[in-house]
Amino acid sequence: MSNINKDKSYRLAWIVAVPLMVCMLLSGCSIGGEKKIKIFSVEQPREKLNYPMPTPLQMEEIRWIIITSENAEEVFKKLEEAGIDPVLFGITDKDFQVLARNFAQIRQKLQETNNLLEEYKKYYETEGE
Repeated sequence: MSNINKDKSYRLAWIVAVPLMVCMLLSGCSIGGEKKIKIFSVEQPREKLNYPMPTPLQMEEIRWIIITSENAEEVFKKLEEAGIDPVLFGITDKDFQVLARNFAQIRQKLQETNNLLEEYKKYYETEGE
């Protein structure tokens, strides 16, 4: 082959190779096809609640003394003999009923709160449900 033919062959190779390389560079990301990103989530197990249940209240006992108009002097005398300064905090029988209803509502609300805590504990500590 002569030098002229070799030069023509090289030119032809460059004329074909350069546009081919440019096309490959421009479409390089899409040669392998469209890549899909897989998104998945891993379910984390529920953590156990490490909160202790509220302990019941340890109430101190109150000694109720019923004072009526008939026994007032006798009650005051016994209190003074025991070294107790007799002081009256009065409440009527109707107000005592209100007090009893209020304490019943407090007990009910505490029971609801304890039940709610138990349900939360069951929810967070059961597996796979």
